Amino acid sequence: MRRRTFLRQISATGLMIGSGLSPALALGTSDTVSLTILHTNDWHSRIEPFPMDGGRNAGMGGAVRRAQKIATLRKELEHVLLLDAGDIFQGTPYFNLYSGELEFKLMTEMGYDVATIGNHDFDGGIENLANQFDQHASFGLVNSNYHMENTPLAGKVKPYQIIEKGSLRIGILGVGIELDGLVPASLTGETVYTDPIAAANKTAMHLKMEEKCDLVICLSHLGYRYREEKVSDLVLAAQSRNIDLILGGHTHTFLDEPVVVNNRDQQGVLVHQVGWAGILLGRIDVSFDKRRGKRCFNCANEWLG
Repeated sequence: MRRRTFLRQISATGLMIGSGLSPALALGTSDTVSLTILHTNDWHSRIEPFPMDGGRNAGMGGAVRRAQKIATLRKELEHVLLLDAGDIFQGTPYFNLYSGELEFKLMTEMGYDVATIGNHDFDGGIENLANQFDQHASFGLVNSNYHMENTPLAGKVKPYQIIEKGSLRIGILGVGIELDGLVPASLTGETVYTDPIAAANKTAMHLKMEEKCDLVICLSHLGYRYREEKVSDLVLAAQSRNIDLILGGHTHTFLDEPVVVNNRDQQGVLVHQVGWAGILLGRIDVSFDKRRGKRCFNCANEWLG
């Protein structure tokens, strides 16, 4: 397990971000509500740890190790939210043999709350994705920029989901990458891709203004950053409104700590991604002081190896 220590204060938003300190102490009050957000992305059917073959990732990851860590944290913490940013399927023979059944069963056993869809989750076809979700998943799937009204996923994938933890209301939305050129049309059916920035902002405004969510999280499978002009998590954050935290996937980017990006209203948005293959379990502890309008974010990722 590796941890980085960093502390930034954005006075305009009352946002404090830190690692290696108690969130309650950082806020300077005992009258706080705390939430721990655990998140994964791009675990690509990596059920077992990497083999002990001398490679860079030898012995790391594995669903059992992740499940044990999640169970331990749930015993220690009152409010835990478990999320995934897509590309659950594809990458090992387990997917070839069981078409995603095992992955969804394991996520259900681990108690995932919400996930979004990655491009590789269509690799068995959209009907397979819908069937595996129906039969084996107890968590929600969210995406706000794929229109799926004429597909087997109609009514199953929601633009957002609201999770209540204690007195907190957390709004979770999803966005996905352009599928054309990545996934054959025969596998995505009549899925229609729309602008993820417009969709995310519209959904986030509803969650923050109408649903009165204390925190709005975007599960993104857009990718962290690109050299070419392409929508990424950093671009989304800069052009966003009402999104507090972007948990990303697709580019397999290992971040030791969240990056802070000012949005269109010059408010800080946290952007985080934790690599791939279940090697790293992302952890962000959030403390809320509603009376003073402050939130403290404490990052303590868990390396599974």
